[in-house]
Amino acid sequence: MKTSMSAVALLLALPACAQQAPAPAAKDADPALWVVKDEDTTIYLFGTVHVLKPGLTWFDEAVKTAFDGSKELVLEMVEPDAATMQKIVLSKATQPAGQTLTASLPEPARGKYLKAMSEVGLPATAFDGYKPWFAAVNLSLIPLMKAGYDPNSGAEKTLAQAAKSSGKTVSGLETAEQQIGFFDALSPKAQTEFLTGTVDEMPKIGQTMETMVADWAAGEPDKLAVLLNESMKDSPEVAKTILYDRNARWASWIAERMKQPGTVFIAVGAGHLAGKGSVQDNLGAYKLKAVRVQY
Repeated sequence: MKTSMSAVALLLALPACAQQAPAPAAKDADPALWVVKDEDTTIYLFGTVHVLKPGLTWFDEAVKTAFDGSKELVLEMVEPDAATMQKIVLSKATQPAGQTLTASLPEPARGKYLKAMSEVGLPATAFDGYKPWFAAVNLSLIPLMKAGYDPNSGAEKTLAQAAKSSGKTVSGLETAEQQIGFFDALSPKAQTEFLTGTVDEMPKIGQTMETMVADWAAGEPDKLAVLLNESMKDSPEVAKTILYDRNARWASWIAERMKQPGTVFIAVGAGHLAGKGSVQDNLGAYKLKAVRVQY
């Protein structure tokens, strides 16, 4: 939500907290899609939502046509197996010996954190052995999974499975180690801000997510950008590390890839393709323009 957490965050969620809601009737969604083209190269840019409720029919029309016409799928990262991901996470997320998360939090942040833990049914010490970013990621996902959001319904899962079935090449803009490293590289102050901001947002996180998904489904990235900017304003270091710096690197990757012929379908978190500082904005530095596909 607040950051583009991708599959990394989903793998950190606590499975015992997930509850499956009854499958709703299918509902049409038309998310935004862009294309960057020259004489022999076509690159589609598609913004995803990493967790969705079952029932949205977004993988059709122009999105499906663009995907089917592409030879390669590029995601934020290619998800490793669970054991590998767990090993990567534990190597980065664990507190140094003798330190605990709860003790590191200043008041009144500590009191709010302990209250939030109680409200989601977790022991106060559940994340004491881990760093603040790890707790923040989990706490942001627990209420969403309880509300029926399912990682297996997320856009990346659908696209990756379709690519495998059709024999497309699948690659990542980043590795799992890099993505985890972005969170771990945040300063202690930024990690605490990330956690306390998440705790403050938890009572309305479900409604915020509903609004974000509605904007995504309606193909309204400008509205999505307003929500994203609002959630990022109190954590500039988090915004820079998790969002804006990555957008710039991905634009550079696209510019380099445009030198090779072919058709590529890039799918990254929708927040990276919305508002000022987006991937599309950064493409201007390379004299490239992403054009919205109308459908």
